[in-house]
Amino acid sequence: MRKDKILWADDEIDLLKPHILFLEEKGYEVTPVISGQDAIDSCREQTFDIIFLDENMPGLTGLETLSTIKEIAPTVPVVMVTKSEEESIMNQAIGNKIADYLIKPVNPNQLFLSIKKNLHKDDIITSATTVSYQQEFGRIGMQIGDSLTADDWMEIYKKIVYWELELEENQVQMQDMLIMQKREANNAFGKFIKKNYLDWIRYPDQRPLMSPDLFKKKVFPLLDEEEKVFFILIDNFRFDQWRVVKNLLSSFFTVDEEMYYSILPTATQYARNAIFSGLMPAQIEEMFPELWVDEESEEGKNVNEAPLIGSLIERYRKPYTFSYNKVHETKYGEKLLSSMDNLTRHPLNVVVLNFVDMLSHARTESKMIRELAGNEAAYRSLTRSWFRHSTTYRLFQKMKEMGYKVLLTTDHGTIRVQNPVKVIGDRNTSTNLRYKLGRHLTYNPKEVFAMTRPRDYGLPEGSITDNFIFCYEDKFFAYPNNYNYYVNYYRDTFQHGGISMEEMLIPFISLQPK
Repeated sequence: MRKDKILWADDEIDLLKPHILFLEEKGYEVTPVISGQDAIDSCREQTFDIIFLDENMPGLTGLETLSTIKEIAPTVPVVMVTKSEEESIMNQAIGNKIADYLIKPVNPNQLFLSIKKNLHKDDIITSATTVSYQQEFGRIGMQIGDSLTADDWMEIYKKIVYWELELEENQVQMQDMLIMQKREANNAFGKFIKKNYLDWIRYPDQRPLMSPDLFKKKVFPLLDEEEKVFFILIDNFRFDQWRVVKNLLSSFFTVDEEMYYSILPTATQYARNAIFSGLMPAQIEEMFPELWVDEESEEGKNVNEAPLIGSLIERYRKPYTFSYNKVHETKYGEKLLSSMDNLTRHPLNVVVLNFVDMLSHARTESKMIRELAGNEAAYRSLTRSWFRHSTTYRLFQKMKEMGYKVLLTTDHGTIRVQNPVKVIGDRNTSTNLRYKLGRHLTYNPKEVFAMTRPRDYGLPEGSITDNFIFCYEDKFFAYPNNYNYYVNYYRDTFQHGGISMEEMLIPFISLQPK
């Protein structure tokens, strides 16, 4: 087995013989040198795993040596060892990206700890993460089997997302366990929704926070307290995607993280219109028929968002003016950025960002995007990259400068589908893969959540024979005709509209400028 190789440069290296012997007993190979130049020459001749560098040596100083070593071996961690506690030296060393900074006299255990931190940290973290998740796996499994409340399910999903990101970051090979647990959780979550959803619609005062409740319970109270608010909705923005962009905003804002439940279908036409109207879709159709667009219509399903917001403000007799902007691509983002100062006259500014939804759909249709976002981790990474390098990041910076409170949310999430469910419908049946609306639908009732009386669930009824059916877990609808082609094309794509934690348990984030 190869030994880790250490280079140690110190003009008093003879006095450090006991330390070197200690490290050699621990299984390390130590090369001692007495000057900065000797250290540089050694780095040119061979490769080291870590370098200990005395700051105060005759000839080349430690800092001068460090600069040259970084050119020769930029990835090798360098630990500065010095008698000096001067801040300027520390700053220069840190500026040159040292791995650690030790003050003389050092004891062997300090050296050993620094080596472990820099050479073996990943292995130690991987091992600890594996043990921790194995323990948490059992606890989560026991919770899933209990009678859980709506709040309990939010906490379960937060835990699953946390471990998903931890396992990913630390490259722990336990993805199969996590996938199995997520599938088990989604199965139980589907049963929970089936049991409780109708009551949530019938008794809105007793339900968890849902799409139609956001403005009434979260936006209006802030405006009533004379807060200035930006309401930012990123279409199709999952909780795990929020978690990977969270640290990009934490330097600008203090973060208060919540969740809420999307209504069914977890699709833009229904969920987002419910948010902006404060109504269930059936109520929108009844009260504002001119603002509701049916499934069969070729007209865009979210063209009336600004009028719906206006109707909501008027219905609650609020005196607030607002702006509404939708950003489809960079040029619209740049246009919005240039006009931000003009928005200060409004206490409420609403912005819809469509990139994540566009990414989700593009992944289905584009082989290249599917390669780039080949799995959940890559999908999250692309989301983070977009957030950091698009106008979106600058929008948040500007909102912070303006002193506005920011409410960041979404209308629904999305799930990576794997398992087909057969359904038969006529040509007027809706095309969504996670839910179907149509007449005389044929399906296995054990495989779907069926709403045979849609209006009871707050959904419009086109005719007396119209039904809604929804997929659970990671399933998607496929027609028997051309079945194999259909399945192969859509399997492993990101879809929404149905019942899963990823689609229904979605972020609601309050950001207060620092």
